[in-house]
Amino acid sequence: MPAKYIIGSLAGSFAIAYVCDNILADQKIFGGTTPKTVADKEWWAATDKQFQAWPRTAGPPVVMNPISHQNFIVKTADS
Repeated sequence: MPAKYIIGSLAGSFAIAYVCDNILADQKIFGGTTPKTVADKEWWAATDKQFQAWPRTAGPPVVMNPISHQNFIVKTADS
């Protein structure tokens, strides 16, 4: 019984989100234009070609969480 309410509300929220996205982004009710960098396929191809032409150099590996990767020196009671 509750599943139909959950599925119905999810479908309704997706429908509302789609309508809002369409009105705001595609119909541009608040004005504005689509940038050339998004609309122009030739610009995108030239930019991608330039990015692929850059030399790639590898650096040292990056540790995402340096605190958890530290080498702690544990001293024993004898030392």
